Amino acid sequence: MNKLSLFQKNDGKFSKKCPFSIKNAPIIDYKNVSVLKKYMSDNGKIISSKISSVSFGKQKKLTKEIKKAKILGLL
Repeated sequence: MNKLSLFQKNDGKFSKKCPFSIKNAPIIDYKNVSVLKKYMSDNGKIISSKISSVSFGKQKKLTKEIKKAKILGLL
């Protein structure tokens, strides 16, 4: 019973680094479809920052670029 499920509270603090804040990180752009698809579910919904461990500012930019790509028909 040591496995942690999505619905159990975490005893200790668990934090991952933002994948867009590291060195040589991919650029968040509406033309970069392969990066945007990683942060979308199969249904086309945007994955929350709690699950994807993206920082608040980068999550806002990611959301904006995903919506822009959807409007242009790239996603």
